[in-house]
Amino acid sequence: MSRRHFTFACAGCQLVATLDEAGAETGLLLVSGGNEVRAGAWNGQARLAARIAAEGYPVLRFDRRGVGDSEGANGEFRSSGADIAAALAAFRRQCPHVTRVVGFGNCNAASALMLTGGAGFAALILSNPWTIEDNGEAPPAAVVRDHYRRRLANPAAIGRLLTGKVSIGKLARGLAAAIRPARQARGGLAAEIERGLAGFHGPVRFLIAGRDRTGIAFLSKWPKTDPRIRTCAEATHSYVEPEAQEWLAREVLEILRG
Repeated sequence: MSRRHFTFACAGCQLVATLDEAGAETGLLLVSGGNEVRAGAWNGQARLAARIAAEGYPVLRFDRRGVGDSEGANGEFRSSGADIAAALAAFRRQCPHVTRVVGFGNCNAASALMLTGGAGFAALILSNPWTIEDNGEAPPAAVVRDHYRRRLANPAAIGRLLTGKVSIGKLARGLAAAIRPARQARGGLAAEIERGLAGFHGPVRFLIAGRDRTGIAFLSKWPKTDPRIRTCAEATHSYVEPEAQEWLAREVLEILRG
């Protein structure tokens, strides 16, 4: 296995990518979420790429326009469709032996892949898709319930409550929000990504970190019976826990071996 860096063009800008080379005909394209650089949070994407390439699958990571080493203006995830398409084309040029590419995105990178309809990919791995609106909406009740469930299971938190270090008013408001009836979203970003994915006919797997509010919010707005959902109960958003990293690698490899 070898790792090398190169650039490719997107809308008049030069984007920087990293390729972990391997010989399989199936490859993995990692799309960064938020404003993370291609190494990922705590170097997580770089470690995942090395792990997957060691199993024989080439992996491409890149910085979209305006992020990390790449040129251009940062248009956030909604405008990243052109970046993803350019990265996919560059991957095929760099690895002409690859005939099947799987797209992976965490957080709003997963939402970006869904908004583009998975164009050009053979399969999608969608981790903790972002469904929270930027309009000040309250967190879904499921997120609030999970927060208080974990706090009430923490002896230190109980001690602060009993010694008067917790605002009773704030606690009451939080508990009231936690018992709101759950309801499926009928509009907004959740509906947009659902429509975007509807036309994609390849394999799809949703990966959810059980301790992540983004993942919990997604589950509260998505059909609960979707058989494509897998959950790692004790994982946080970026799968930094050793057990979560192993779980993530197994899930990704299963789709690649598809």
